[in-house]
Amino acid sequence: MTQLTKHRPFKALLCALAFTASAGLLRAEHNLWPLLVEQTDATTGETTDRQILGPLIFSKTAPDGARYEGLRPLWLEHADAAAGREERSFLYPLYSWRRDTTTEAWTVFNVINHSHAQTGASAFEPRKFDVWPFWFSRDTGDPATSYRALLPIAGTIKHRFGQDQIDWTLFPLYLRTEKSGMVTTATPWPFIKRITGDGHDGFAVWPLFGRAEKPGAYRKRSWLWPLIYKNELRLSDPVPTVMQGFLPFYTREQSAGAVSENFLWPFFGYTRQTAPAAYHENRYLWPLLVQGRGDQRHVNRWAPFYTHSIRKGVDKKWVLWPLIREETWTADGLAHEKQQLFWFIYWSHEQRSTTNPALPHAHKSHFWPLFSAWDNGAGRHQGQFPSPLGVFFPTNDKVRALYEPLFALYRYDQRAPDDVRHAFLWRAITWRRTGTEREFHFIGPLFSSERDETGQRVELLSGLIGLRKPAGKNWRLFLFDFSHQRAKVIPTPVP
Repeated sequence: MTQLTKHRPFKALLCALAFTASAGLLRAEHNLWPLLVEQTDATTGETTDRQILGPLIFSKTAPDGARYEGLRPLWLEHADAAAGREERSFLYPLYSWRRDTTTEAWTVFNVINHSHAQTGASAFEPRKFDVWPFWFSRDTGDPATSYRALLPIAGTIKHRFGQDQIDWTLFPLYLRTEKSGMVTTATPWPFIKRITGDGHDGFAVWPLFGRAEKPGAYRKRSWLWPLIYKNELRLSDPVPTVMQGFLPFYTREQSAGAVSENFLWPFFGYTRQTAPAAYHENRYLWPLLVQGRGDQRHVNRWAPFYTHSIRKGVDKKWVLWPLIREETWTADGLAHEKQQLFWFIYWSHEQRSTTNPALPHAHKSHFWPLFSAWDNGAGRHQGQFPSPLGVFFPTNDKVRALYEPLFALYRYDQRAPDDVRHAFLWRAITWRRTGTEREFHFIGPLFSSERDETGQRVELLSGLIGLRKPAGKNWRLFLFDFSHQRAKVIPTPVP
C-alpha cells in the first residue's frame, strides 16, 4: 500500500479481503469475484492489480511504478514516486487535488482554484486563489507582483490574460489595461476608450469612431466598427502592411510580397504571395470553394464533397465533410496517420518510425461506442468492449483509470506474444495464457482450472473440492485445499 491509503474510507474492507489472498502471492490470479480479484507479478510475487466488489474498489501498479487506487466512480488516487507527484480526485473533474515537489493545488471544476508552495520546496511558488469569474488573488510576498480583485467591484490583476496589468472599478464603468507600455482606459467599457503611454496615442467612441497610433509603428482608424477600417502596421518597414475594408463589400490587405482582396466579404477573393514563400489562392463562395497552390502550402477544397490541404507538413483530406477525415504528418522521427469517420464514430491513429520503417507500428483505434484497441508496437496490445469514453479522452489517464473500467464487459490484454489475458463481465470470467501455462476462472471461485508443465488442477469453490493431475500421473481427488502456494501444480508425493 502507498501512503495514500492511510486515509481511504474503504481501507478496512480492502485489507480484510486482501488477507484472504495473502497465501497466494505467487499465483498469477486469485479470483473470488465479486469480492476480490487480484493479479500478481510472476517474478516478484507482488500484487499489481486488485479489484474489489466488481470494478468498484481498485488498486493498480503501472509498469513505470505509478500507483492508481480508488472507488469508482467517486474517488481516484494517483501516486508517482519517481516524479514526486500525488493526485486525488472526487467525481472527476468536479474536484481534483495534486502535490509535487514544488506546489500543492486543488480545484473545483476549474472554477474555484487554489495553489501554494509546497512546504520546504526549494523553488518558490506564489499562493493563488480564484473563484471564476468574480475573485482573483495572488500573493508572492512582494506588493509589486501580488494582487487581489473582486469583479465587478474593484481590483487589480497582474501578468494574466495577456496583459501586464488590469484594473477596474465598478466594471464596466472603469477599466484600465496595460501591455508593453500601452495603457488603454475605458470609461465606460467598451464605449469610450483612451490610449496613452510609450508613444501610443488614441481615442475611440465605440462603435462610431476610433483611432490609435504610434509614430514609426502603427496607425489605425475605424468608422462604424467593424464595418469601415484602415490599419497601417510596421510603418518603419520599407513596405508597411496595410489592411482596409468596407464591410461587407470589400477588404484588402497588402504587405511586402503579398496582397489579398475580398469582394462581398468573405465569399469571393484571392491571395497572391511571393515572399516568404510563393503562394496563390482563389476563393469562391468561401469557405466552400478554395483553390490554393504554393511552395509550402496546397489547398483544393470543394466542400462539402472533397477537401485536400497541405500546410506546414500536415496533409489533410476530407470527403463528404464531416463524414470522412484523413490526416498525415511527421514529428520527432515518427510518421503519423490519423483516420476518422464523423469525427468519433471511427477513430484511428497509427505511428511508425521514419528512420527504421521495419520496426512494428504503434496503433490506437476506436469504433464508438463498441470497441477500443491499442498496440504500442512493442508487443503490448489492449482492447475493450464497449468503450464509450476512450475516443473522447485519448490521453486522459484519470478517465481511463476511473471511468472506462465501469463499461468493460470484455477486456483483452496482451503483455507479450506469450502472455495473453481475456476478462468478461468485470473479471467474473477470465482466461490467461502464458507460455505453457493456462489459467481459467468462471464466476470467481465457482470454477477454476490451471495447467502448466508440472500438471493440471481443476477446482470448485476456490479449492473446496477438485481434481489434481501431476505430469505423467493420473487425476486425483482433493478436498479443502485453499492454499494455492504457487501457480504451478504441486505434484503429489510418491508413497
